[in-house]
Amino acid sequence: MPKISVVIPAYNAAKTIKETIQSVLNQTFTDFELIIINDGSQDATLEIVESIPDPRIYLFSYPNAGPTVSRNRGICQAVGDYISFIDADDLWTPDKLESQFNALQANPQAAVAYSWTNSIDERGKLLRRGFYVQLNGDVYKTLLVINFLENGSNPLIRRTALVEMGGFEESLTHGEDWDMWLRLASSYDFVAVPSPQVLYRISPDSASSDVFKQEEGCLIMIERAFTQVPESLQNLKRLTLANLYKYLTSKALEGIPSRANSLAAARFLGLALRNDPFLLRRRVLGKVLFKIALTLILPSQQTQRFFTRFDRIFNTTTLLGYLKFS
Repeated sequence: MPKISVVIPAYNAAKTIKETIQSVLNQTFTDFELIIINDGSQDATLEIVESIPDPRIYLFSYPNAGPTVSRNRGICQAVGDYISFIDADDLWTPDKLESQFNALQANPQAAVAYSWTNSIDERGKLLRRGFYVQLNGDVYKTLLVINFLENGSNPLIRRTALVEMGGFEESLTHGEDWDMWLRLASSYDFVAVPSPQVLYRISPDSASSDVFKQEEGCLIMIERAFTQVPESLQNLKRLTLANLYKYLTSKALEGIPSRANSLAAARFLGLALRNDPFLLRRRVLGKVLFKIALTLILPSQQTQRFFTRFDRIFNTTTLLGYLKFS
């Protein structure tokens, strides 16, 4: 039986799934099965997967139920001792599985190995680097404050630990991966692979592009998380909310400038300030406020040209640069 099971939930992923599958098949660690859960796709996803001749690929089709249910369906089909998930538009570097597997072998007390993430655009061009956090052992407190694993395409997890957690929480529409990592961190050690091995694709039609739905889902997840933490950690809730709203501010300002996105960013920034007043002392706050104001005043195309020219100064990832971890 294969040592690792890789699960790809796929819904209408015809544009990207072939490249995603290839990034898995190109892994230097080859003892794996690739389980693709076709979540009721209406495009050519099914045909593309069926056209790839690799005996390690196992395809299962179900009526559409969403990515969380698809991940759980993948867990049920998996036979490997370790499981990793990758969304149908993300990519891995060739050494991802091998590095994480070796990290877990060297740290038998750990149940989760994670790597660093870089974000790419629709064409695969690098947009920004991720958090690059290197924490080992008990990471629960830090993970409660911020999801430094960043996405669901990152960790390699011991199957026994996933099964013990009961799978992903299917009632959550956003933040279900963060919820799972938190539950794992409450019982198991984590081990870091300090290398950017996950390429997280950002596109206008991705699930993470709707910032208001993302806010709603993450707030539910955060409330759920803080009902289960000890009293000694309850004081971290405002910091968690501040980090969420800093992230949403940046998300709202990504891509093509628009009045609607700027108004959303202004709202999120206000909520970030409410939960973290020390943000007022940060020099970058002026840049973010200027970007919001300029987008509200100038036409979209003119604003886009301005920010493209001065990308290093007005890149919205500056907010991400100092999300607090404790």
